[in-house]
Amino acid sequence: MAIYRLFEEPVFPDPGEAEPDGLLAVGGDLSPLRLISAYAQGIFPWFGPESPILWWSPDPRPILLPEALHVPHSLRRTLNSGRFSFTLDRDFGAVIRACAVQPRPGQTGTWLVPEMIEAYERLHHLGHAHSLEVHTRGPEGPLVGGLYGLAQGRAFFGESMFHETPEASKAALVMLMRLLGARGYHFLDCQQATPHVLRMGAREVSRREFLRRLEAALRFPTEEGSWTDFENLLI
Repeated sequence: MAIYRLFEEPVFPDPGEAEPDGLLAVGGDLSPLRLISAYAQGIFPWFGPESPILWWSPDPRPILLPEALHVPHSLRRTLNSGRFSFTLDRDFGAVIRACAVQPRPGQTGTWLVPEMIEAYERLHHLGHAHSLEVHTRGPEGPLVGGLYGLAQGRAFFGESMFHETPEASKAALVMLMRLLGARGYHFLDCQQATPHVLRMGAREVSRREFLRRLEAALRFPTEEGSWTDFENLLI
């Protein structure tokens, strides 16, 4: 199959035209309009420092449903101990920059290049991208973990997470899923089927099923603006 080249108009080819590895298109920009359009079609950007912008629509695609979340006993004990506190949208910039430097097995460098960080910070300021922060010693204590992603309709697209202390990123994922469940979200798009998300209950679905679920989730309005008012749901 051909890889499509994007130009100025924020238009994408049919995701079904993607390569077997999920690569669909190259080029374009990271403007808010293009990014929001991409996610609404099940497409996301992912590229390295020396690469042009690459757009992906994998098949299969891992998703995690709020009701399918699996919390291991050891993690449940950690959450019940009060060791961590959680906040929302308090420090998006710190979270995404910590994700950029998080060491990952089998990966050198980072796909969170400066233009990606700037693009998602713009989405955050517009009320589309959100962060969940994990602290020790109370909500004003040190930042030791977190995650960020993009909300559209009743779908949440997870982008990245980090931890500086054991179990902090897992705790962030649990609290995000509890929040999404309480807010009526249909699923978390995990993008990549890592052992971490699979152990937590994620499962892979075909692109066709993913797009069907996404279409249903997008029938609901997007909750734009800061999520700090939802912090009571994390207790």
